[in-house]
Amino acid sequence: MGGFFGVTSQQDCVADVFFGVDYHSHLGTRRGGMAAYAEGYGFSREIHNIENSPFRTKFANILEEMHGKSCIGCISDSDPQPLLMRSRHGSFAITTVGCVNNSAELAREVVDGGHCFAEMSGGRINETELIAAMICAQGSIVDGIKYVQDKIEGSTTMLILMDDGSLIAARDKLGRLPVMIAKSEQGYAVTLESFAAEKLGYKVERGLGPGEIVKITPNEIEILREAGKKMKICAFLWTYFGYPNSSYEGVNVEVARCRNGEIIARKDRERGVAQDIDSVSGVPDSGVPHAIGYANESKVPFTRPFIKYTPTWPRSFMPQSQIQRNRIAKMKMIPVTEMIHDKKLLFVDDSIVRGTQLRSTVDFLYNNGAKEVHMRSACPPIMYGCKYLNFSRNTSDMDLIARRTIDELEGEEGQKHIDEYSDGDTERGRAMRREIAKKLNFSSLEYQSVAGAIEAIGIDPECICTYCWTGKED
Repeated sequence: MGGFFGVTSQQDCVADVFFGVDYHSHLGTRRGGMAAYAEGYGFSREIHNIENSPFRTKFANILEEMHGKSCIGCISDSDPQPLLMRSRHGSFAITTVGCVNNSAELAREVVDGGHCFAEMSGGRINETELIAAMICAQGSIVDGIKYVQDKIEGSTTMLILMDDGSLIAARDKLGRLPVMIAKSEQGYAVTLESFAAEKLGYKVERGLGPGEIVKITPNEIEILREAGKKMKICAFLWTYFGYPNSSYEGVNVEVARCRNGEIIARKDRERGVAQDIDSVSGVPDSGVPHAIGYANESKVPFTRPFIKYTPTWPRSFMPQSQIQRNRIAKMKMIPVTEMIHDKKLLFVDDSIVRGTQLRSTVDFLYNNGAKEVHMRSACPPIMYGCKYLNFSRNTSDMDLIARRTIDELEGEEGQKHIDEYSDGDTERGRAMRREIAKKLNFSSLEYQSVAGAIEAIGIDPECICTYCWTGKED
């Protein structure tokens, strides 16, 4: 994944961008970058590796080193950016978020057209550089953005800082990610997370529509391409990777997550399962609001049977080694034994992807005296790796515990009945849940349904991307 924040203002805005980008740190763990434009000086830029130190620490001296009335910055889970480009359309800085699945094919076309790339390890190229090259090959920046939006397989949302200090923001063609414009007395901010702008004194004016392109100066917003009518915004924004304080398409994340938990609790009551539990808890941190909703609906107390110790290891996935990541995740869990011993516990997690860490969490609870551990997933079974936003690192669908379990139950025949396995009211669906519960040592396992997840979000189902659950293309 990744995120960006940019400002064009009548005064120096580097501080706003520094804090605005920092507020996107939950969206990526690999690279952070900022680029500013100052009249009479031009562009300045810094990029740092943030795998073992947060953005704020790596850019602590940026306010002394960088100045400008226009600035953009990003958190990236992939390649270094923003990039500075010089072209026939002028110089600009560019940052992108998304996933380009046909990058090799597009790169060949660009190279055949006379462009060269700085090759990375393994023969890879920087996808943001590829997008910039495709833009520059067209008659104008706007034509180039339209060309990119039409040609790539996947998605790309971008923010460009031009050499006149203006910003060009472009939401991906089907609006899989949000882009919002917020205003202050001094200018405008562009952000993926609404709260990031609001905390800095900006008021969100509107979001960009799917495929919309705008040019922004401190005084005005100019529409360069009207929004398209079809939208497929990612459902996982509300389930997992969106920040609780943000709202997308008018729906607050925390409110949607609480509503999600309520729906799961109602379904459990209808099925008559897990009705004698002692407490409801969320797998920290993103499972917590779902669990609060479940507890409120079920009238069962919400508790925190274990706490994550985060002062020294705020992110369990920082080390490159999976073994070390698992070890740190285990070290972070500090039990509240009085809330675990001899208790029937129900936990809600945002999702169950591979299941490896959940097994160790459940073992930890049983080792501390739990009588039962029931698990609920706030999203349906993940059956397909995301190919639009690259938020899942799976290299194969068989990395997903749901698909792997189906294969173990029925082999190739099972892959023909994925819809049935996704549905907890079918025999295949119940069999998959029993098998996964057995593997991960759950007393019971249930998933949110696709219909339930859409109900929790509360916008037109036709506007929501559910590919990772259903495999249905747009």
